[in-house]
Amino acid sequence: MNKGIYIATLEPNSGKSIVSLGLMRTLLGKTAKVGYFRPVIDDSKGDTKDNHISTVLSFFDIPLDYEDAYAFTTSQLIKKRNKGKSGEILDTIITKYKNLEDQFDFVLVEGSDFTGEGSVFEFDTNVLIAKNLGLPVILVGSGVGKTEDELLGSLQIAYTSFTERDVSVMGVVANKVQPENLQIAKKGLRNFLPDHVEVFAIPFTEKLAHPTIKEIVQELDGKVLFGNEFLDNQTGNFGVGAMQLRNYLTHLKQDSLVITPGDRADIILGALQANISTNYPRISGIILTGGLVPEEPILKLIEGLSQIVPIVSVDDGTFSVTNRVGNIKSKIYATSKSKIETSLTVFEKEVSFDQLIERLINLEPKGITPRMFQYGLMKRAATAKKHIVLPEGTDPRILNAAVQLVELDIVQISLLGELDKIKEVAVQHSIPLNLEKVRVINPITSEHFEDYVNTFYELRKHKNVNMDIARDWMADVSYYGTMMIYKGHADGMVSGAAHTTAHTIKPALQFIKTKPGVSVVSSVFFMCLEDRVSVFGDCAINPNPSAGELAEIAISSAESSLAFGIEPKIAMLSYSSGTSGKGEDVDRVREATEIVKSKRPDLKIEGPIQYDAAVDAAIGKSKLPDSEVAGQASVLIFPDLNTGNNTYKAVQRETGALAIGPMLQGLNKPVNDLSRGCTVEDIFNTVIITAIQAQGI
Repeated sequence: MNKGIYIATLEPNSGKSIVSLGLMRTLLGKTAKVGYFRPVIDDSKGDTKDNHISTVLSFFDIPLDYEDAYAFTTSQLIKKRNKGKSGEILDTIITKYKNLEDQFDFVLVEGSDFTGEGSVFEFDTNVLIAKNLGLPVILVGSGVGKTEDELLGSLQIAYTSFTERDVSVMGVVANKVQPENLQIAKKGLRNFLPDHVEVFAIPFTEKLAHPTIKEIVQELDGKVLFGNEFLDNQTGNFGVGAMQLRNYLTHLKQDSLVITPGDRADIILGALQANISTNYPRISGIILTGGLVPEEPILKLIEGLSQIVPIVSVDDGTFSVTNRVGNIKSKIYATSKSKIETSLTVFEKEVSFDQLIERLINLEPKGITPRMFQYGLMKRAATAKKHIVLPEGTDPRILNAAVQLVELDIVQISLLGELDKIKEVAVQHSIPLNLEKVRVINPITSEHFEDYVNTFYELRKHKNVNMDIARDWMADVSYYGTMMIYKGHADGMVSGAAHTTAHTIKPALQFIKTKPGVSVVSSVFFMCLEDRVSVFGDCAINPNPSAGELAEIAISSAESSLAFGIEPKIAMLSYSSGTSGKGEDVDRVREATEIVKSKRPDLKIEGPIQYDAAVDAAIGKSKLPDSEVAGQASVLIFPDLNTGNNTYKAVQRETGALAIGPMLQGLNKPVNDLSRGCTVEDIFNTVIITAIQAQGI
């Protein structure tokens, strides 16, 4: 059974990183443990590590030591080859690769970068390594600076070179192709490739071509005066500030890099002021040329500003600096989160390796891993691009999550709040929010405001609500967002980063209402443990549920579990297992279990049962040997909120588990509540599950 694939390229700067990142994400969505290996890496300066390895291991959290992820540096390889030790080279590479095969279900192998002594030597080396590892290959070629014939011709030669050596080529990627030529490239590849070889074309993406400030500092050997924490800022373009300020400001574009002599205080201060102004684009940084540094009063003024971009001093003159910046070949670093997300977004949009992977591997993963679960969530959300409203539009965490969500293009986002305030927060926190990709709604000035007021009045007038009260409530973002869902103007809502749970849920209970046959709104967390995903309920809503309410929570949680691809095996948790325990609390759990059995005899359920007996196979077998749930429970129902909330947080902190949720269940339309201590990742994941709920699961 094949356990690996080799990514090979034809030349330097082919952009194979985008293929490696995208393929790694695809693989992690298909199988539990994926390793990463580079037979040959470039020589590094000092103690720096290979950028490709650092980026992949870090971003995908792969449990692999850096030294185990490669075999040789380029100089080590050349020395051994010159000493006639080619056999030793291959033996070492094969040994290290086989060690990874033993540790992982699948291994992604990435070829060399073509920055060594010669392209022909490196290409032949990659063919030889792939052949000796017995791995199929994905070929990547760049369209930059090439005609159609040159690109297709080089890929055809490369394909022939591999296949003539009995190396299977499973896919060919024409990368960095102008968007208008994508179909031409794919058609040209299909003309000479057999049907079993997958054909892809990826467009040239300007954002990936531009360097970060950190790359520019390294290239120019610059000295960072201010803004060290923003060195990963992505440049969009660059321009020289040599004219008067009033003229230069008109030339600023989004993420401009300002290059100016260090004594031009007017340009420096003007650019910094433009950066925090809502009337001008954001700049990425300032390069001060000629070894000149602003005078002390100017430095003191800059130091006191609330918002500072990287300001870097370099010795070279403006002309030289501009040319050198223009010649930088940008890379993707582990800290370049924006570039990584862009790469993954472009890959997801243009490339589908799903069929290729299905042919490539025939693995049956043991359970659902967190990475597989998250990958599956994003795939499902993308099948129907739902509209999610985020009422807390001025919370920086909400805006950062919105950036990630719109970049992946799997949901539509509406932010509630005043446009100017949202812009201000984005600028203050250096959040690259593209307001062309999200909708910003100020409830009070919205075209729907009066209609919403009238609707709310009609729905609640029996509760002594008059028009003035209705107008006050509709000015509240939680009520306005919920009304958007009620009226069909949005598919779901996520709130709670800055509001209480009650504030989020109350309007939903007032007019979204519960599903037919459901009387209890409850919640679940998807607890992504190392080797499985468990469903915890209810850890967020109901303080002391009755036996009937516990039964309803269990049934709702089982349905949620099933809807998200997890077979429900329900454990009704208590301080005792089976019939041994006595007391009001354990009797309530026992009664709830019997109610579930009578209402849903199709569900596998055990209760009362202790946590360890529910999840540990050995303990479960010893305490309840005849149970089909003990030791393998996937849905764990806690007897009260105190127990559930503390347990999920303890498991999360002690095991490093990812807790996705809470996801509310029982409402007619999806409204989900965040913790006020939520992270950007929490918001991102909650929006994704809300979008899936909105698909009508």
